[in-house]
Order: sequence, then structure tokens, then C-alpha cells
Amino acid sequence: MQTNKIHGSTGLIAVLGLLSLLVGLIVMLVLPDIRRTAWIILGLGVLLLAAAVIIDFRYLGRSLTGRRGRFSAGTTVMASIFIGIILVVNAISIGNYQRFDLTGLAQFTLTSQTKDVLSKLKTPVQILLFVTPADPLEIDGYITNLLAEYKNYTDQLSIKTIDPDENPDQARQYDITEYSTVVFESEKGRRLVPPEEIIITSTDQQGNQQMVGAEAEHPFTSAILEVSGTTQKKVYFLTGHGESDINSQATSGYSRAKIGLQDNLYKVEPLDLKVTSKIPEDAAALIIAAPRASITSGEIAIIEGYLKNGGWLMILTNPDSSPEINQLLSAWGVNIEEGSIIDPSSYVTPSIDSPSVPNTRNLFGLAKIYFPGATAIIPQENAADKISMQPLAWSSNESWLDKDFNPQKEPKFDVATERKGPLAIGVVIAARATQQDRITRLIVIGDSDFATNQHFFSGNNGDFFVTAVKLLTEGKEIVSIERKVLPFRRLVVGPEAQRFISYTSIGLLPLIVLVIGSIIWWQRR
Repeated sequence: MQTNKIHGSTGLIAVLGLLSLLVGLIVMLVLPDIRRTAWIILGLGVLLLAAAVIIDFRYLGRSLTGRRGRFSAGTTVMASIFIGIILVVNAISIGNYQRFDLTGLAQFTLTSQTKDVLSKLKTPVQILLFVTPADPLEIDGYITNLLAEYKNYTDQLSIKTIDPDENPDQARQYDITEYSTVVFESEKGRRLVPPEEIIITSTDQQGNQQMVGAEAEHPFTSAILEVSGTTQKKVYFLTGHGESDINSQATSGYSRAKIGLQDNLYKVEPLDLKVTSKIPEDAAALIIAAPRASITSGEIAIIEGYLKNGGWLMILTNPDSSPEINQLLSAWGVNIEEGSIIDPSSYVTPSIDSPSVPNTRNLFGLAKIYFPGATAIIPQENAADKISMQPLAWSSNESWLDKDFNPQKEPKFDVATERKGPLAIGVVIAARATQQDRITRLIVIGDSDFATNQHFFSGNNGDFFVTAVKLLTEGKEIVSIERKVLPFRRLVVGPEAQRFISYTSIGLLPLIVLVIGSIIWWQRR
């Protein structure tokens, strides 16, 4: 009887020793930060096994050499090998953490630029999601999953979900008026991202707006930069004279140009000098996009003063340039003559007055740019004495500036009255400011249509516009974020299909398991 008790105690000690070894290995591989504790547990396991051997060496020897002992030992070895493989694989996976996005549009993969912004984030940012379980806009799941990806790349983000219906006081505190609004705040500021900045709409043939997708990475990253105190350059578009509208989604609008700048983390706002009477001090650049009405002398004086103080200005004009624009530019060594550039060797069919510019004829080396109805930027004879000028894009040697272009007639070059190419379609001008130790910089492009919604995504037109703005603002550090639009895709099924999906998901899988189990039981029986 006493012998059996000793044998039982020995077995218990041995089992505890093996468990200690197993736990020690797991802790060492999975939790390397407490490796010292793991070594203590391993040492305890070795001591317990040694104690079991010392207490009952003969019984242990007979148990291991007997038939049952050999079988148990083999089973233990195989189980240990299996557990060891799992532990090694787990340790390797922890040391080489990888995640894979298998969605068709990689909707859960952040751009490298956003990852870089998050890795450099030093300011704690709190994110509040004001969403409701009903999810009327059907974007809450997308927003939640995307923000979870953000948290994987920084410890500075905290995310809290709030139901505005159940917490109306908090909703009023943050001025929440719409579901699916996201609030970013830190000690340095607060920014609300309403659903309008996330949802992408299109206009159908009846003029009705409909949701076609969602894109949240740009507004979220921009909001994080803003509330964390990271400076974003602000670009103003002059308004009040029939200029191209940055908020218009019409073919002649500039909404895509605005998005292109926002994707490069610029802030874009309109500016009416009749209202403000000055150009804001935070303006990185002022853009004048093809004014159709006259710019007042007072506004011209404000712009001239801005340039003399080292301001940065982009002008996009057309063959029918206004006298005020010509007056403004003449002080900086360039003229815009009336006429359209005709380039029979390089144009976009069927418009011979739409010169096409390959990579060999633009400063940025872009593959293809075209300018629908462009005029030439002509330097003054003595311009080199006071300014530095460099062409951004130019026409071929076969081109000319046609002063009487008529699309209904075949154009012909008049040697006596018309300029022969190559002709500058766009130029960058630099000159020392007169009142400050700064450099005034201008970019003048003899066409505004290339950056409209109709042409922005054609060829490299959009790239040319954005890169020109970056050159103007010296925006080498500006980060470009690829815009990944998540389209709305609905699976429309009838009542019978819904019942089939419901019944099979609930009953089919358990039935398959039951059938397979029954077959195996019958065979073993």
C-alpha cells in the first residue's frame, strides 16, 4: 500500500515537472519580455523531474522499459514534437508579423504615405465615431475597419464609438448633426469629418445625386495632421469673376483639381477679394483660373502687392485672356498675345488647336499632356535682366501662334504676322521681391481647360497641374496619398434565395459534420 502511494506521488511530481517545462517553453517563446520568469519555470520543471527520478528510480525504469511504458513514452514524444512545432511556428510568426489584405480593392491596406504619417505621430489623438446601429449611410463598417488599421501603426490613437441617439448630450457637445460623423481631437485642436467628405456621389441623367462609393483615408489622415499641429499648405482660388469653380462637378468645374491638391494634403479654399480685401497670410499660393469677368483695379493692386512682398501666384489663362491679366503679367516680364497654338505634328484629334506635349517637351517628364485651346506665353525682350524664366511645357518646331484661328477652316501659317514654334505653353518665373528678402514666384499656363473635370484625369493632365502647384509652393515635403475609392456593391437576392441562404447556413454545415461523424463511427464499429 505504501509502495503504491510512493508510485502515485512520483507520477504526480513527474507530470508537474513536464507541465512546468511546457509552460516555461510557451512563456519563453510567446512572452519574451518575461524571459527570466520562463527560465525559473523551466528550472522548476527540471527539479521536479529530477526529484521524481531520485524518489523512485527503479519503478520509473521498469515503467519506461515495459510495454505500456514504451507506448506511453512514444506517445509523449510525438505529442511533444507536435507541440514543439506549433510553438516554433508561433514564435516565428510573432517575430515576423505579417497581415494580408485579400479584398479585391485592398480596402484595408493603408498607403505608405499614411503609414509614414502615423509612424511619426507624437501627439495623442482621440477619435470619436458618432454612429448608430441602423447605419443609414451604410459606411460605418468601412469607417470602423479603416480606423482599426490606423491603430495598427501607432499607439497615439484612441478610438471611441458613440451612439448619438443614446448620448445626445455628447452629440451636442461636438456639434454633431449627422450620423457617421468622425471627430478627431487633441490638445492642439479639433476637426470634424462629416459623411460628405467620405461619401462619393455622382449625378445621373435626371440630375439626381446617388452614392457610388466611399473614400476615407485622405480626410482621416488630413484630420490627424491638422489636430496634431502639422502644418498644411493652403492654396486659395480667386473667385468672383466667373473663374472655374473648385466645388463644381460639371465638366467645366475644378472639383477634381481640388481633390488632386487635397490628395497631396493641401488645403484648398476659395477667395473673394471683394469681400476680404486682402490675401490671407497663410496663403501658400493664389491661383487665378480663367476669369471671365473683369478684375477690378483694386483687386489687381492687392495681387500686385502680394507679389511684391514675395507671394506665389499661378495664372491659368486662355487665348482670350483679359486685359487685367496681361497688365498684371507685363510687370513680370511676360506677355500673352492673342491667338491659338496650332501644332499639326502633335495634337489631340480632331482638335488641331489642342497641342499634345510628350515627355521630351515638359519640365516634369510626364508621358502625355494636352492643352485644349492653348495660347503662348511670350517673354519680353528685356525680361532676362529682371527675372528668371523656365518653360514648363512647349510646342514642337512645326507649331505656330495662329492669330485668326477658325475651327471651320484649315489653319495656315502666316510668316509675316504669326510666331513660329516652339512656343511656351507654360512657364515658371522667379524674381526677387522688391520689399522683402524673398523670391516672388509665378507660374503662367496658357490654358485652363486641361485642369477641368473633363480633362483632369486624361493623360497626365492632372499630374501636370498638381506638380506645377508643388513646384510653385516648393512642396517637396508634401505627401501624396493615393485615393482608393470603395465602391458600393449590393447583393440583391429574392425571398427564396434568402431563405435558402438562411437555412443552409444554419442547418447544412452541422448536418455535414453529423453525416461524416456517423460514417466514421460506422466504419470503426
